[in-house]
Amino acid sequence: MSWLSVWARAAVAFAATNIDDVFVLTLFFAQKNLKRWHVVVGQYVGLAGLITISLAGYFARLFIPHRWIGLLGLAPIGIGIKKLIDWKRGEDQSTKERLNAASVLTVAAVTFANGGDNIGIYVPLFANSDVSALLITLITFAVLIAVWCVAAYYLGSHPAVKMIVDRYGHILVPFVLIGLGIYIIVTSR
Repeated sequence: MSWLSVWARAAVAFAATNIDDVFVLTLFFAQKNLKRWHVVVGQYVGLAGLITISLAGYFARLFIPHRWIGLLGLAPIGIGIKKLIDWKRGEDQSTKERLNAASVLTVAAVTFANGGDNIGIYVPLFANSDVSALLITLITFAVLIAVWCVAAYYLGSHPAVKMIVDRYGHILVPFVLIGLGIYIIVTSR
């Protein structure tokens, strides 16, 4: 298999499993309280977790039953409920350090939870790869994460999107996260 066909296969697999991340990343980038690097690092950490589990699943022949992957949907539901409770109480993040750590972890957790389909695609993709194809695939994924982040940043920076998120984001984001969690649970059956 040529490096070009390996690259094309990796790019298609990444795009197919992460198209919904552009929407979620756009919401993250449009929020005032998140710095760009929080979103980028969180996205890389979340996808690195998915890739690591996919590699472990490949090597261990995926000992986790597929139906359990849907339980990952509980993470964005929990984050969304916490954001709703904080909003209802009128609480803001109290310290900048807490905000920085929570922001990166929130993005990583949502990315990870939204990636059940990634594991299902990546395990067989990795299984059908030799070492060089696996390296090309992983490099392609790393580059495409940056492309996803840039695209979402520009969408999230659009004045209309920023206005909507500034005005309604405190309400919109928790419901999007809860909806995403429900979607992950329902579609994993």
